[in-house]
Amino acid sequence: MGARVTDTTEESSIDLLHGRTIRAFLFDLDGVLTPTAEVHMHAWARLFTPYLEGRGVSPYVEQDYFDHIDGKPRFDGVRDLLASRGIELEPGTPDADPADDTVWGLGNRKNSVFSDTIAEEGVAAYPASLAFLKAVIDDGYEVAVVSSSKNAPPVLAAAGIADRFDVVVDGNVAASLGLPGKPAPDTYIHAADVLGLTVLECAVVEDAVSGVQAGARGAFGLVIGVDRGVGRKVLLDAGADIVVQELDELIDAVSKTETTSSIAENNKESK
Repeated sequence: MGARVTDTTEESSIDLLHGRTIRAFLFDLDGVLTPTAEVHMHAWARLFTPYLEGRGVSPYVEQDYFDHIDGKPRFDGVRDLLASRGIELEPGTPDADPADDTVWGLGNRKNSVFSDTIAEEGVAAYPASLAFLKAVIDDGYEVAVVSSSKNAPPVLAAAGIADRFDVVVDGNVAASLGLPGKPAPDTYIHAADVLGLTVLECAVVEDAVSGVQAGARGAFGLVIGVDRGVGRKVLLDAGADIVVQELDELIDAVSKTETTSSIAENNKESK
């Protein structure tokens, strides 16, 4: 990957993208395209606050989400959070009843809360992310969603953007193919393979440390961090090449640099 930068002005963004053969953008979903990361955070808090209190261990705090859960498959998040409190449970099975005191049972309990919230309140994509998504599609780039969540299809549908993506690699796909979740790069590599591209031709767009680590470990051509509260330095240290507050900050960089413009035009001509 290219050198990291410490400035997210338009000029530095253009310098960062110049010379890279990026042909596709691989987007995380929760926290990048939709604000559902907040819904996940609240669902986890509703699960673990009473659960840990009942266990008589250190209480659940917001930082636990970022340290142990964010960006990981649900099973891994439950297991890692419990391990941080010295709690070991039987794994159970993916179809475990939400009332079961197993890793999968707790995960399914959290998922019930999340699904109910989405059904009741709906979800809207971030306007800046929508603008960036439209820009890269219009410029001829391929796009895909790579999410640890098994809820990706209904969330995409609820946000009205399911039709923008022909390739969606979510928790269901990962489970069916036996792919390890983030921070392993396998799900992102699979998305690149489905698109018929190399990792150097793909940019990973992530807001979670584990997702940024996946992009860095996979040696992708570009890793873009979106800071939704994790912290800019944290994402850079995890392997991001650039960190922005909103994706529309990069629209001009994508459309104006000589390299990206020529790549986009080649993509259009090859379709």
